[in-house]
Amino acid sequence: MQPIALLLSAIDGWSVEGSLLLLAAALVAGMGTGILFVVSVVAYRRRQGTQYQLIAVAVSMLLFRSVVGTGTILGIVPMPVHHFLGHGLDFLIAAIILYTVYTHAPGSVGNDTVSD
Repeated sequence: MQPIALLLSAIDGWSVEGSLLLLAAALVAGMGTGILFVVSVVAYRRRQGTQYQLIAVAVSMLLFRSVVGTGTILGIVPMPVHHFLGHGLDFLIAAIILYTVYTHAPGSVGNDTVSD
């Protein structure tokens, strides 16, 4: 048997829905992202800056992605919805982070004052 055919036959029965291995990975990722979300909210509350708020929003979207992934594994979220939300959130997360860096970095456009 060819190596690729052997590999395909080995994973032929694998699916996302109901996979305990994927569920465990999604739950661990969700817990880690939940901790990061709490840290980002604490940072925002301490600093009260717009950039901290935007980072907290981006991390909340990461947490929501973990929820969507877990819902897909449990059979609650259909795969097309999973992909639409996942890739849409990827774009929004990247856009928020790039916007935050671009607008709040020292010497950024529109910022004529020197940052300490």
